[in-house]
Amino acid sequence: MEFYNTFFDDVSIWATDLNTIIKIAEGIAKNYGLAAMDALHIAAAISINADEFITTEKVTKPMHRVSEIRVISIASS
Repeated sequence: MEFYNTFFDDVSIWATDLNTIIKIAEGIAKNYGLAAMDALHIAAAISINADEFITTEKVTKPMHRVSEIRVISIASS
């Protein structure tokens, strides 16, 4: 639990514009065939102009087709 508290205490930008996030997520889900939760996570990153989205999803998953943001996997091969 200490790790999570430390991690979230250091967050400097929060994605809070839900209308924008939902609108982006709908387009991402339709264009790339993403599940709703994956689309929402990526949309949140896009909405705050994040440089990249880091995930544990394997590179074979649909989220890696998204071109609006750089998607990086830290999953082991």
